[in-house]
Amino acid sequence: MLFRISVIAFVFAISVNHGVSAEITQFRGSNGDGIAEGTAAPTHFSIEKNLSWKAAVPGKGWSSPVISDGKLWLTTAIEIFPTEEEREALLTKAGDDPKVFKMRGIAKAITLRLLKIDLASGEIEDQVDLVHVDEPNPIHKTNSYASPTPVIAGGSIYCHFGTYGTYCVNRDDLKIKWERKIPLVHGVGPGSSPFVYKNLLVLICDGVDKQYVTSLNKDNGETVWSMDRPPMDVSDGDLKKSFDTPVAVVDRLGREQIICMGAHWIVAYAPEDGKEIWKVQHGKGFSVVPRPVIGNGMVYLSTGFGKAQLWAIRLDGSGDVTETHVAWTETRNIPTKPSPLLIGDRIYVMGDTGIATCFDAIEGTTIWTERVGGNYSASPLYVNGKIFFANHEGKVIVIEHADEYNEVIQNSIGEQIMASPIAVDDALFIRTDKHLFRFNSEQSNSKPAAVSQVESQK
Repeated sequence: MLFRISVIAFVFAISVNHGVSAEITQFRGSNGDGIAEGTAAPTHFSIEKNLSWKAAVPGKGWSSPVISDGKLWLTTAIEIFPTEEEREALLTKAGDDPKVFKMRGIAKAITLRLLKIDLASGEIEDQVDLVHVDEPNPIHKTNSYASPTPVIAGGSIYCHFGTYGTYCVNRDDLKIKWERKIPLVHGVGPGSSPFVYKNLLVLICDGVDKQYVTSLNKDNGETVWSMDRPPMDVSDGDLKKSFDTPVAVVDRLGREQIICMGAHWIVAYAPEDGKEIWKVQHGKGFSVVPRPVIGNGMVYLSTGFGKAQLWAIRLDGSGDVTETHVAWTETRNIPTKPSPLLIGDRIYVMGDTGIATCFDAIEGTTIWTERVGGNYSASPLYVNGKIFFANHEGKVIVIEHADEYNEVIQNSIGEQIMASPIAVDDALFIRTDKHLFRFNSEQSNSKPAAVSQVESQK
């Protein structure tokens, strides 16, 4: 029988509020679920109408911004680009098959950088170069070397670049408190964002060569525990890799769980020692990007590449609960990149190629499906009764949270969007391939024509 009792389930986020209301501490908001509570960000926006500022972002990255104490933080990769001849030589040296060269990106060298941006003006106030890497590994052409979103906890910000390093930076003076290098073969570049739970910094390390979850002491970077992933019945490491971000919950039994989605399996770990609480084998899915969401006593997940499925799993199990705790599954129009959005008993997904669907989150039945168009990597955002879908073509489609598809508007900013937008207070922030935009609600824009075009040095 389907477990229908709602429990108090929440994603943990550790942050410190020093009197500033705007707080976004991790990927998909301070609760990690894409819901921007208590905000009045604009539904209708354009560069001509209600742009507060536009800041040129040096380098390239698909990480989302995080915000605290009136400052916005962003990671980026400054690349030294090869010539085409050098590019082919670098890819050959890395062991890539020429047949896949067109799908690969590579740099001669990269500098991974953290930017500190004033929230009100968009001015880049400071920056710190965290590491320089000569001849980094190839990545997928749609990825970047700075795709994981940093996480804020207290006076520190934690920047993670996969195999290129994990850095704890003091937000006051931008000095590096500690750093760790955890080598991993990503295959197509880094993607998993770091996650803070109490005194732990949790990292999903699902590479081509090895797959495990590790937990570091967030104060000094020392390993607290590491747990290998369950066995997978494939030999090809490409089918074992994954790029997900943890979530955490207290279930109805009072158990604290850190839930880490991966290839073939999703596993809930005990934060104190990393031991498995429960696990489910979801099939052959790999390269999982969408972050799971939690509610209604369940965790909802997308199974990733080859054929993505949406699964709902009850949280109160122990051991291997594949046969007992899967509430429902759906196979049609499920994304491999954008995360699901759960609002009460409705769950929304946007497929990679622009098909939006709303499901009943309890039963798994389809409420509506609509072909919206466009290509999508960014995860959806919920603001004040509206859902925002941002696509590669630079459009942000806004719809009602409702049991029928009701499009409010299509906003266009004309630049590629792959990073997930965020909203705080009366503002919407969108990172594109060139800029970071802040749009204010019209009510808060006392001078809507006075646009600050902040350009930073390259």
